[in-house]
Amino acid sequence: MEKFGNIEIRVLGNKGNLKLSPDNYDVKEIISMLQNIEDLLYPTNKKDRPIITYDIQEGSVKHIFKTSIQAIIGFSAILAQIQKTNSVDFLELKTAQAIENIQNFSYQKNYDFEIKTSVDNELTFKINTNSKFFRTENIWVDAELYFYGTLTNAGGKSKANIHLDTEEFGSLTITTEKDYLKEQEENLLYKKFGIRAIGKQNIETGEIDKRTLKLLQLIDFKPKYDDEYLNSLIHKAKGNWKGVNPDEWLNDLRGGYDA
Repeated sequence: MEKFGNIEIRVLGNKGNLKLSPDNYDVKEIISMLQNIEDLLYPTNKKDRPIITYDIQEGSVKHIFKTSIQAIIGFSAILAQIQKTNSVDFLELKTAQAIENIQNFSYQKNYDFEIKTSVDNELTFKINTNSKFFRTENIWVDAELYFYGTLTNAGGKSKANIHLDTEEFGSLTITTEKDYLKEQEENLLYKKFGIRAIGKQNIETGEIDKRTLKLLQLIDFKPKYDDEYLNSLIHKAKGNWKGVNPDEWLNDLRGGYDA
């Protein structure tokens, strides 16, 4: 079996009075499709993904993407399921957003998109001005979220934000009020912080829409062993244990059974 397969995304439409072709297809439209294809094929593991190659062909405009046959098989199954359910709610967030981007592009440009894969020539998935491939809004709700990581950037010319490098979620961009950053007296960069934020979360899967994160509170995190503080707690606790036989207490706690 071949190790590679391909996806064909055909775009049909007009540029004024002219039929769409590679000669009048703008580079911004190509860039938009290139930005979406990675999320369609590899929504989570981009770092170690196989290579994706690209070609553009006549008829009207055909985007041809070649990559691992395993990814093509998975993507073909996803297209079949979207077509069967007429829904993108079951998709991983990045994949759903990529489908939504193509749907919005169809509305804006009055384009028809036909998507095929080399593993199923009979399946043609269509996105056009009559389709409505968008996530159901009521499954995404505002949630208070907590993150922990290293703050690697803060600021922004027009929109202020912070960048937090986390082990669990990777790098997060969190919208922040400029005045909040101005009030910080010390340098925040490359220090560990806890973050309290608000953002959209899927009530069915628990998935977080990272694009919606807004800072509520920056929590300074300073793990420090304080010998004096620990000894003071031990001293306070001694009074509570006065007259208590530790062996009898443990035996009662175990319910008379040996641990």
